[in-house]
Amino acid sequence: MTPTRVVVGISGASGVIYGVKSLELLSTIDGIETHLVVTPSARQTLGIETDLSTGDLEKLADHVHGPRDIAAPIASGSFTSVGMIIAPCSIKTLSGVAHSFSVDLIVRAADVMLKERRPLVLMVRETPFHLGHLRLMERVTEMGAIVQPPVPAFYNRPGTIDEIVSHSVGRALEHLGIAVPGLARWSGSG
Repeated sequence: MTPTRVVVGISGASGVIYGVKSLELLSTIDGIETHLVVTPSARQTLGIETDLSTGDLEKLADHVHGPRDIAAPIASGSFTSVGMIIAPCSIKTLSGVAHSFSVDLIVRAADVMLKERRPLVLMVRETPFHLGHLRLMERVTEMGAIVQPPVPAFYNRPGTIDEIVSHSVGRALEHLGIAVPGLARWSGSG
């Protein structure tokens, strides 16, 4: 049986924990195979924002591909997957995707998702947005991507940062057709 493959990209924006949490949640679901790409800026951000080493991060994935490895399987449309999440997605990466400028593997894999009409979720991590950022988000949305900045929900009454991050990532993964067990859902105010 072929596993359900998910490509996870982590770019150099603040919020590397969203990529870490994506891998953690996906690892709890049977039949999921993860393919990870981490940009050099994301490796630097990992050291700034967490106590994890690059090795710790890579252990969370089933397969790790170098950011310059344009010959990696995920660089081809013939590689089957249910989609890709870029968490966090820097404005630089967003710009590369919006302009089909495959300067590295993370952008090439995203371009593959778009050309193959597979879900691509971009957890754009920047604030505030200026008009150029908004136009890039409009452009990728028109191309078929899903722009989902990690804006927390509070109806689930999160008590920790981990609960906020988990909920945001869980909602993002749903766009890939992946149901995260235990994800809090709005059930009305009654």
